[in-house]
Amino acid sequence: MRIVSYNVNGIKARLPRLLEYLDEQAPDIVCLQELKSSDETFPEADIRAAGYGAVWHGQKGFNGVAILARDADPVERKRGLAGEPEDEHSRYIEAEVGGVVVASIYLPNGNPVPGPKFEYKLRWIERLSAHARDLLAEERPVVLAGDYNVIPNDDDTFSVRAMESDALMQPESRQGYRRLLAQGWTDTLRTRYPRGGVWTFWDYQAGAWQRDAGFRIDHLLLSPTAADRLADAGVDKDYRGREKASDHAPTWVSLR
Repeated sequence: MRIVSYNVNGIKARLPRLLEYLDEQAPDIVCLQELKSSDETFPEADIRAAGYGAVWHGQKGFNGVAILARDADPVERKRGLAGEPEDEHSRYIEAEVGGVVVASIYLPNGNPVPGPKFEYKLRWIERLSAHARDLLAEERPVVLAGDYNVIPNDDDTFSVRAMESDALMQPESRQGYRRLLAQGWTDTLRTRYPRGGVWTFWDYQAGAWQRDAGFRIDHLLLSPTAADRLADAGVDKDYRGREKASDHAPTWVSLR
């Protein structure tokens, strides 16, 4: 079973690239982020025509997450996170597919630092961690996939100096991510590439793609039951270089 995390940076703008990816790679499950689409304008018909069922949690112009399943309809379990009732951002959706619980996550960016957006980011990480503990208690295969907007380690970026003042690399952001991992989750790309140097995002600005000036912010975390089935993990980097591509590359894990 191949499970993909893919921040599409606008599903309507990137729909040709997404359909191309589904056709060429035929992943079993795809977790999408940053749809920038309302529930009503989500392109369900196009995705279903490509052979995928879907559940989604949209928001006009911002955020938005979805889970696609090949030749199946994901069974939605949860949308949104508890702990902040006034939070209307569409950043979390969870479903069951083929006996695996999968979440698509779009964690807040948090810039500028300091400020209310950064404080919201840190609260959101804690809310995710609280729910993650409940998921672990189920003792089932669970995959938390998404754009975490956290660069976990210095070797997860092309330049520590360039990113040191960014919310993605602040000590508090990293600590929140590490506390989540400490619950018992496995960071699949880190397991596969322990020395780092693997990017999932390249900015559109300053020739970042051409210079390979990227960093790793898209993560797939596995519960212990899922980690026992880990076969491989990687980044489909070439898709970032295609015409009108997202600034993220599809990032994946393969489970036995």
